[in-house]
Amino acid sequence: MQAIKMDKQSVEKLKLKLQEEKNTLKKELESFAVQDKDIKHNWKAKYPNRENGNMEEEADETQEYDAMVSLEQSLELKLRDVDLALEKIEKGQYGSCEKCGKEIESDRLDANPSAKLCMDCNK
Repeated sequence: MQAIKMDKQSVEKLKLKLQEEKNTLKKELESFAVQDKDIKHNWKAKYPNRENGNMEEEADETQEYDAMVSLEQSLELKLRDVDLALEKIEKGQYGSCEKCGKEIESDRLDANPSAKLCMDCNK
């Protein structure tokens, strides 16, 4: 893939946006999950640990845990994409489509700084 020549000011602005998004995602994940120390980008939702609950409470907790696992996986993937975009900025490879190699539209990057594909390839 070829590196795209974006102006430094635009890249710095998007880098700040990505860092803010990374912090927000990490805070949200930390509110109900723990980061795996052995596997990078892996989080584990905390299972409610209540003893002596009745069956109805346990069923509710299990349902809540299932929802947290789904949310955790979604946030984990978003965080992975943000980290990848920040790595690309550091390597000077940010802003090019992973599929066709063309420059990703600036409007698209403004809306989603961790976008991997241009509009044509995202269809």
